[in-house]
Amino acid sequence: MKDAGLYIPGVGARDVVRGGAGVRAQALDRDGTLVDDFRIHRVGRITAVRNAPSPAATASMAIAEHITTAALDAD
Repeated sequence: MKDAGLYIPGVGARDVVRGGAGVRAQALDRDGTLVDDFRIHRVGRITAVRNAPSPAATASMAIAEHITTAALDAD
C-alpha cells in the first residue's frame, strides 16, 4: 500500500477489495493457433499494438520505448 500511495495519495487497505478473475483477448493466427508474442504494426503515422499477451503490463515501458523509437526513426 505504501507504493500505491506514491500514485494515489491517501489510498489505504480499506480502499482495496478482492476482485474476480478477468478475461483478456488474445490474437489467433490464420491457422487458429494462439499468437504468443507482441504484434505491433505501423501504417503511415498509425501504430497499432494488435497483440500484447502477458507480461504486457510488465513489459509496457519497453513496448513504449520500441514504439517511440520506431516512430521517431520513421519521421
